Amino acid sequence: MQRKLSNVNAWTVSAVIIMALLFLPNLTIVSGIFSPSNDNWAHMKEFVLGSFIKTSLILIGATGFLTIAIGLSLAWLIAQYQFPLRNFLKWALVLPLSIPPFIGAYTYHGIFNYTGVIQTTLRDGFGKDLNPAYFDIMNIPGAVFIYTLFLYPYVYSITRIFLSQQSASLIESARMLGKGPVNIFFQVVIPISRVAIIGGSSLVVLEVLNDYGVVKYYGIQTFTTGIFQSWFGLGDIETSIKLAASLMGFVIFILMAEKLLRGRRQYNYSTTKVRPLPLIRLKGWKAFMATGYGLLILSLGFLIPVVQLIDWTILTFGTIPTEEFLIYVKNSVTVAGISATVIIIFALIVGNFSRLVHGKAAKLLPKLTILGYSIPGAVIAVAVVTAFIGLDGFLAPLYRLLGVDHTLVLSVSLAMLISAYIIRFFAIGYNSIESGYDKIGTDFRDASRLLGVGLTKTFFRIDVPMLKGAIVSGFILVFIDVLKEIPLTLILRPFNFDTLSTKAFQYASDEKIMEASQASLVIVGISALAIVVFYKFLEKEPE
Repeated sequence: MQRKLSNVNAWTVSAVIIMALLFLPNLTIVSGIFSPSNDNWAHMKEFVLGSFIKTSLILIGATGFLTIAIGLSLAWLIAQYQFPLRNFLKWALVLPLSIPPFIGAYTYHGIFNYTGVIQTTLRDGFGKDLNPAYFDIMNIPGAVFIYTLFLYPYVYSITRIFLSQQSASLIESARMLGKGPVNIFFQVVIPISRVAIIGGSSLVVLEVLNDYGVVKYYGIQTFTTGIFQSWFGLGDIETSIKLAASLMGFVIFILMAEKLLRGRRQYNYSTTKVRPLPLIRLKGWKAFMATGYGLLILSLGFLIPVVQLIDWTILTFGTIPTEEFLIYVKNSVTVAGISATVIIIFALIVGNFSRLVHGKAAKLLPKLTILGYSIPGAVIAVAVVTAFIGLDGFLAPLYRLLGVDHTLVLSVSLAMLISAYIIRFFAIGYNSIESGYDKIGTDFRDASRLLGVGLTKTFFRIDVPMLKGAIVSGFILVFIDVLKEIPLTLILRPFNFDTLSTKAFQYASDEKIMEASQASLVIVGISALAIVVFYKFLEKEPE
């Protein structure tokens, strides 16, 4: 009994330390609210804070509406109807997630600008020299266009899986009552999919608020650009902290609104005989329209940008030295691999703690650690750098004792960047591991314990092998997100440390969009391959 308690205590202590490390840095942002104001903050609060809020509301409102419209309509088509290329589109429509929005932003700008393929074709092929202003997408509507194309899969994937697993009796009952397809869609499908729609669209909203690449490249002023400008432009970290606190408050407001939108309305099955929706075969022009719609969205969100990136890569191949390019690949894979590995290890420890220790605290504390995913990267960057500077100050006597002649050690190291990745993306790995724990249950663990095997040995011999699928899927998802991340990396990377994403962003910001294509294409290729593997691995829906 004493040995059992000591094992439980060891897991508890480890989990509590991990959760504290994940959560405490964000308290620096909260403390920033109560710090004295300076002239820069007074100026921003009076003249630009309202603009930040207005622009952010426009971006998330328009993007949220359009991603719901596209994602829900595609999800309903795939879940309800059979038409040519349906099986291909079912998984291919997720591929736009492999293209970071900032890559899509500069790619479409290159396509639409004066020397791009569209205007060049109109001038040379058709003799049409139209006003270039007609093709300008470097504005708020253009940003909404980019966000919609590359973020709609959040709504599509969540809603499609939900709809494909719903009881067919709901739809069949509506048909028996004389409801047509349009009425069924608006009166039945949308209400029962409410939770899935809001869940997917909330991820879209958080991604838009977190983004820095698109708004910076298109010259749109948001909270994130304000944080960068006050920090790097004005050298004022206090104002950055206050802006970060304002953005955190804005995010909390959005999350509370999401809870209110979800409401308490629930749709439960009245029978235990739940079966998926039977597919209705479309014929003629209806089948053509369904296939055409899916291919149009896939082309805009994936095929066209990838073809353009390939074309630019061929034109500029060799302009970036191979050794230099390989360094960017190595840096990207290294930080993504280390971050994903640490996150999965931490998630396994915290998840096992939640299973071993009963009580409300053991269920609540892990939920607090996953809040980092709802906090924009720029906010986490401010929190982490503030915490690490304070830690360096605390360890300064030790540095002097070791003969180090400067006080900034950890705050200029790769450890700070990786720590920020872990805080930002821990929720992705933890959710995957938690779902894995839920699936395997506790029966095998309890049987192992009855045979006298210790908790730690049981964990490695029983739990880890059974969690292999959750570990692989969680690792892939975290790896992709770290590979594409921009705000955290730009702020926290050590001197002269570049990744594929930061280098692509720098080239695009310097209007070297063709040179940016090489790094971008590698990011898209790795992410697309990982998404296909992940999707095929998890997707086992009834046909």
